[in-house]
Amino acid sequence: MPNLEAFGWNSFFANGFEPFAKDGFEAARVAIQHKNNYALYTEHGELRGEVTGKMHHQAHGPQDFPAVGDWVVIRSRPQEGAATIHDILPRKSKFSRKAAGEKTEEQVVAANIDTVFLVTGLDGNYNLQRIERYLVLAWESGAAPVVILNKADLCDDLDEKVQEVETVALGVPVLAISAAQDEGLNALLNYLDKGKTGALLGSSGVGKSTIINHLLGENILKTQEVRESDNRGKHTTSHRELILLNNGSLLMDTPGMRELQLWSSAESVEEAFDDIEALAAQCRFNDCQHDTEPDCAVRQALENGTLEERRWANYQKLKKEIAYQYRKENQAAALAEKERWKKIHAEQKKIYKNRGR
Repeated sequence: MPNLEAFGWNSFFANGFEPFAKDGFEAARVAIQHKNNYALYTEHGELRGEVTGKMHHQAHGPQDFPAVGDWVVIRSRPQEGAATIHDILPRKSKFSRKAAGEKTEEQVVAANIDTVFLVTGLDGNYNLQRIERYLVLAWESGAAPVVILNKADLCDDLDEKVQEVETVALGVPVLAISAAQDEGLNALLNYLDKGKTGALLGSSGVGKSTIINHLLGENILKTQEVRESDNRGKHTTSHRELILLNNGSLLMDTPGMRELQLWSSAESVEEAFDDIEALAAQCRFNDCQHDTEPDCAVRQALENGTLEERRWANYQKLKKEIAYQYRKENQAAALAEKERWKKIHAEQKKIYKNRGR
């Protein structure tokens, strides 16, 4: 039987599990998330897991349900190949985005990740603004980011592209690889030690499944060609999956993200754009709006070309997006609190009415 250490168990999760251990619970890691159930890595092998009715009832949103990579508290039934999930252990890191749709809700894409590989294709998928957006979410997650430039065999100006990405991914490793040609993939293993967990994140068609297949040495995950008309993939990966690699590390494959709305703090934007923050600190006024104020270091950098207009515009866009999201979160929280008190008052009214009978 496998032990939990093979799936990334360590002292951090053991400490979080202590209150449950004395009651006979077990720990398991979420390997796959389906619509209504989960595949779990346990000491009994792989089991099918479902959350309790209590968890369903107490959940305020998607973030309160297990995500792939989570360590969960279970009651196992090995003879049935099943388990019941009672709780989620504290997360060491989490990569979140705003859930698609009108509601202001957090969606946890990956949990307890040590290294997040941000994969971009060096074909029509290449987009600096998207890389900057991924970096903001990566810094918010608590995982260490690494940028992967895949399809190097299709790129005529590889050195220029790598240098360009390095100017926006400040201090972040940038690796150029060709998964299709099996070139440069071993460099990823430098960030995946035994018991450590990585996640591949990126748009559809950038080659995430191909990367895992080559690292495994066999075609475990389905892949399809990218459409030539728009360089988009066909979303072969339909669910997130945590896969055990031959070197004892774990790597998560994820579906391509059609929509990547930010779920992060202003501090994460500042970390991803710390070159702009450093410039802003040199302005004469602490509250400089970088518009018409005298001695504005940001405006000077834009004028002399040391700060790219494109990067400055994307920085402003992301800051505004997070400010809007923050306002929406506060509104949603206020409405939820109002609804909670409405229910309390209704219950009190019902009690007083019954007493008067």
